[in-house]
Amino acid sequence: MTALLSLPLEELTQWVTETLGEPKFRAKQIYQWLHQKQVKTFGEMTNLSAALREKLGEVGKIATVETELRLESKVDGTRKFLFRLEDGNCVETVWMEYRHGPSLCISTQVGCRMGCRFCASTLGGLVRDLTPGEMLGEVYEAQRQMERPISSLVLMGIGEPLDNLQNVLAFLRILSSEEGQNLSLRHVSLSTCGLVDGIRALMKERLGLTLSISLHGADDETRSGIMPVNRQYPISELMEVCREYFRVTGRRISYEYALIDGVNDSEAKARELAGLLRGQNCHVNLIPVNPGAERETKRSSRAAVERFARLLGELGINATVRRELGSDIAAACGQLRRAGRPSPPLGS
Repeated sequence: MTALLSLPLEELTQWVTETLGEPKFRAKQIYQWLHQKQVKTFGEMTNLSAALREKLGEVGKIATVETELRLESKVDGTRKFLFRLEDGNCVETVWMEYRHGPSLCISTQVGCRMGCRFCASTLGGLVRDLTPGEMLGEVYEAQRQMERPISSLVLMGIGEPLDNLQNVLAFLRILSSEEGQNLSLRHVSLSTCGLVDGIRALMKERLGLTLSISLHGADDETRSGIMPVNRQYPISELMEVCREYFRVTGRRISYEYALIDGVNDSEAKARELAGLLRGQNCHVNLIPVNPGAERETKRSSRAAVERFARLLGELGINATVRRELGSDIAAACGQLRRAGRPSPPLGS
């Protein structure tokens, strides 16, 4: 059966005319039911005949996700959803409240093969990629649960988006389409560990989204110890493609820097980072690393974080310390994990 959520309008139109033998305008009706009204069943498509709805059910499917569990932070109202996919695998999605409106952090893969030292998402490795329809399912189901649309989207959950690039691109095209939810890609951030070839491919699309680079180290020895991908794509290659990305797209790059006690949080490391990024139109998000039972990483002290941020500012680098959300439900950055149930709260 054809998973209709994954089809852009052009492909859905072809499927409707060739498989169903229906006129083209039916495709737009179905597409709007799927992506504007975001229905979960063909029976809800009330401007289609009963015969057509029955036929749709015979040859097509709406591969929705189901909510296995929902947790709410008592600290800041962040919600974490455990969504179960059709094959029984689970992914986690996080709803965050901001003054400018709600933001959603979604997963792009079941598991991850990048092996970053501080990240719980990579434990157990990569199982499979998510389809465009499954990523859309995360967005639509979260909005159904919260009864309002998101204002922005972050591809920073489980998985490496550029390791599933074609499905991610298809997902973004559908989500931003005028006939669908029509979310502006300027309100989308995509985070990558630094797959240089993927960044180049993304650059050619000129999507207008914000590219976030998980940097976490300004020299190859430090970064390779934290992020194995640096052995394949060393910092010199990563910085070259980032400068190229800005020249081509005109979009400022955001660098994520998780501060790990005794590893990358010294004044010398701050000066090294400032030297690496000097001259770039960029912003640095400093993230006190989140502890996890499976990862032997210790977060930097508040004093060390403040000192690091202050020194970057003095050296001309635009940097802020990221507001921490959902840490009491293991929803904060680096704490998402592939499991049949969500991570336990910290300290449990």
